[in-house]
Amino acid sequence: MAVATKDIRRDIIKKVKRVVLKLGSYVLTTPSWKLDRKVFLDVIESIAEIKKSGTEFVLVSSGAIAAGMGKLGFKQRPSVISQEQATAAIGQISLMGIYDRLFRKFGINVAQILLTHDDLRDRKRFLNARHTLSRVLEYRAVPIINENDTTVVEEIKFGDNDYLSSLVTNLVQADLLIILTDIDGFYDKAPRSFSDAELIPLVENIDKDIEQLALGTKSKIEGLY
Repeated sequence: MAVATKDIRRDIIKKVKRVVLKLGSYVLTTPSWKLDRKVFLDVIESIAEIKKSGTEFVLVSSGAIAAGMGKLGFKQRPSVISQEQATAAIGQISLMGIYDRLFRKFGINVAQILLTHDDLRDRKRFLNARHTLSRVLEYRAVPIINENDTTVVEEIKFGDNDYLSSLVTNLVQADLLIILTDIDGFYDKAPRSFSDAELIPLVENIDKDIEQLALGTKSKIEGLY
């Protein structure tokens, strides 16, 4: 008899000791690009409860540019790189501020870690980042990772935080990567474009057919960090 998907997931989660959790901009912000405090509180409260069992969390959080857009009253993402970086710098303050305030309600410290592609491509810098994150986790704090939007140039951008979160999963040697987004899961085609798109509840093997279903980000805040 086939094992139910929920049972497979339950068995996996039982063995997990370290989780990378990726939070997308659409999840964290309102339609007017304000940080959604209720969503933050719901997520942080869940993390705090799970951490009691000894599970460690590393967050890869989008939202800096989106938050900056909200503070500046922008309706669309800036198209000039210097404007984009300035918007990220303005939004990053609000993003980390809300994480710090809400995590402290549960007696949990947070740490901000900003990475570039070079940090993960260069062996020495990769190991330094791993050691820093390991020590942060030893202090029972929650690292919050984002791309360093204020200094990175287009040629070496990660592209989106889904990709960054996969690299961070390897960096911290996590047992599980969870991606929270406004899409219900993995579909056979883009659900926003095709009404007959079907949800694939479980991928048992990543083969060429599955790889061909992968698409890039297609939203008006594409790549928002």
